[in-house]
Amino acid sequence: MSEKESVEQSMAARGSNRSRRPNSQAFKDFIGTNWGPRPCELPARAEVADYLQARHDLVGEAFKGERLVIPAGGLKVRSNDTDYRFRAHSSFAHMTGLTGELEPDSVLVLEPTEDGSAHTHEAVLYFKPRASRSSEEFYADSRYGEFWVGARPSLEEMEALTGLKVRHIDTLRDSLSKDAGQVSLRVVREADANMTALVDEIRQQVGLPHGNDARQTDDALQQQLSEIRLQKDAWELREMQRAVDATKEGFEEIIKQLPRATNHPRGERVVEGAFGARARELGNGLGYDTIAASGNHANTLHWIDNDGEVKAGDLILVDAGIELDSLYTADITRTMPVSGKFTPVQAKVYNAVLDACEAALAVANKPGARFRHVHEAAMEVIAARLEEWGILPVSAEESLKVESQLHRRWMPHGTSHHLGLDVHDCAQARREMYLDALLEPGMVFTIEPGLYFRADDLAIPEEFRGIGVRIEDDVVVNEDGTVTRISEDIPRTVADVEAWIERVQNS
Repeated sequence: MSEKESVEQSMAARGSNRSRRPNSQAFKDFIGTNWGPRPCELPARAEVADYLQARHDLVGEAFKGERLVIPAGGLKVRSNDTDYRFRAHSSFAHMTGLTGELEPDSVLVLEPTEDGSAHTHEAVLYFKPRASRSSEEFYADSRYGEFWVGARPSLEEMEALTGLKVRHIDTLRDSLSKDAGQVSLRVVREADANMTALVDEIRQQVGLPHGNDARQTDDALQQQLSEIRLQKDAWELREMQRAVDATKEGFEEIIKQLPRATNHPRGERVVEGAFGARARELGNGLGYDTIAASGNHANTLHWIDNDGEVKAGDLILVDAGIELDSLYTADITRTMPVSGKFTPVQAKVYNAVLDACEAALAVANKPGARFRHVHEAAMEVIAARLEEWGILPVSAEESLKVESQLHRRWMPHGTSHHLGLDVHDCAQARREMYLDALLEPGMVFTIEPGLYFRADDLAIPEEFRGIGVRIEDDVVVNEDGTVTRISEDIPRTVADVEAWIERVQNS
């Protein structure tokens, strides 16, 4: 090959330089023949399909007469020609019930219906089905080809699974362009840059606001999609309990591996790996990067390097959650004594955090409780304990004032967040629907106070330095307004944690 030919070869074409793909007509004819028949039976309708119409109605009611575009997102390159595992945008997953690896480049469109229809919108799923085995995609496309990544569903199979009307993704542009100008379009902007560009192109062509001029319009759709997830339906609540139960199994695998972790130069990685293996066995994988923070590392709130030792006598703080195949995740933190027993000072700090947990749950159970009250109750306990120990330079009462907050030096994060498809679910909801909202049936959130005494903190007595404790549980608001800890079966008191470690390691 000449220098000129090398320069003119496009960057996109250079991935083929490392190998020679068979391209003869004889090969193409040969590879497309003599394959056995595909299974004729369609997949069973997914259980979640029965809940989708209600979700569509909650979104559609706010945008009558408008076309709503909810992309799954596309695959992203990890290293050269390999992709990250695909995970659909949470709004798409919620609106379709789809999970796993089926949805790259798919788009759900909520089409406005005629006046008098039973529903404001009809859902149409635009999807890339598998190609025939006589196509070049079958053997040559490493991103979508069946030979490379397995068989994608057909349009008929996808329709049977989801209960939705399904069309080929190649027809999407024409469908979005239909009556554009008379029908407004909204898109979940951050889900798929290519799809946002397409919607903006269509809007521009017909004189509708586009680009940044349409951001407020589009943000309102994302806000609505986020806020309707604040209250989970019955199917979602079952998934949340399953995620918590699976996560307990992950923690027990950690406990089994603690002795090995103490003999490894990167024992935190042993802990991380033990949980990660169970996450892949029991679900889709991790709900978020596991925090396995031993000793002073527990005082770095988002410690995910997990490259430190796990020393006998230290505490190890593990913040981890298993994401199920449905993409619903738990979020649990337990702080455990590596050697199986808390020291008196470790237990003292641990019990203070546990008391804050109990106070937060108690206030959540009171009629008329708001989301922000959960944090306030936990902080009252944290400030009181710091005052008792002579650590606070002011009284607890003074510290709790908005203009003070000195206790937050040792507890700087929030106590709660909503939980579901995202570990910090519903993040685009308005303040009045989230922080200031009344607790409503179906809400699932965390309670996770902590105390973090860094090893270099000269404002505290030496005996506390290097100790970090967080206890995190997942709770649900019941139909009667009471609140239940759905992680109740994961031990949490000093005595129960010690007994748990002994039982698991001796079983």
